[in-house]
Amino acid sequence: MNNSENLFVANLQQVSLEKLVKSKLEVLFQQQKEAQVELNGLYNIVLEQVERPLIELALKAYNGNQVKTAIMLGINRNTLKKKIDNYKLKPKKGAAAQLAESTITAPTTTLTQ
Repeated sequence: MNNSENLFVANLQQVSLEKLVKSKLEVLFQQQKEAQVELNGLYNIVLEQVERPLIELALKAYNGNQVKTAIMLGINRNTLKKKIDNYKLKPKKGAAAQLAESTITAPTTTLTQ
């Protein structure tokens, strides 16, 4: 890793996402215990609440470039595409795709005499 990557990882560890998640889950389990209700599907709920914003922000950081986003996340581009579809995300399109969509072709007409 280069110096900027080391600094980024150090910052990430200092913030400790794990501690924040653990704290929230402890509160959730305490509330569940007090309310005497069963939690079903908690794993997928937690995963979605972390994964969705992670993918959204990563796509935004790379201007919708799915290849670069997938590399940054360490997942296959097809896996990323599937997750984008599952979460119904609308990533910003790259400049080439935007240009292609904005190009308007004039209707062809024939002149008759």
